Amino acid sequence: MELTRYDIVKKIILTSKSLQSYSKFGHITLDVHLGANKPMIADAVRKIWDVEVDKVRVLRTTGKNKIAAGKRSYKCSDKKKAIITLKKGYKIELLEQFKTAGAQQPVSE
Repeated sequence: MELTRYDIVKKIILTSKSLQSYSKFGHITLDVHLGANKPMIADAVRKIWDVEVDKVRVLRTTGKNKIAAGKRSYKCSDKKKAIITLKKGYKIELLEQFKTAGAQQPVSE
């Protein structure tokens, strides 16, 4: 199955920690497809936002085992995150995605 760039990059992770990392260092945290590797992620980001990628760091978390009511147990799905560093002079405007998420804008210091 061929993955498109929108299949590779699922969504931008907008948490307080990721927004702080973005404002300090320019790192963008993305939720990505489990089968995507670093060159695929960099190419997808390049095509979606028309920016140059300097570095891609990937981390994969395994799903936790949960116990439902009674004796049944299940496993949550695995996830993969990518932390993108852009080259100097390039920027992705995150406030538009932040507004569509229904959250308040972060206060700049």
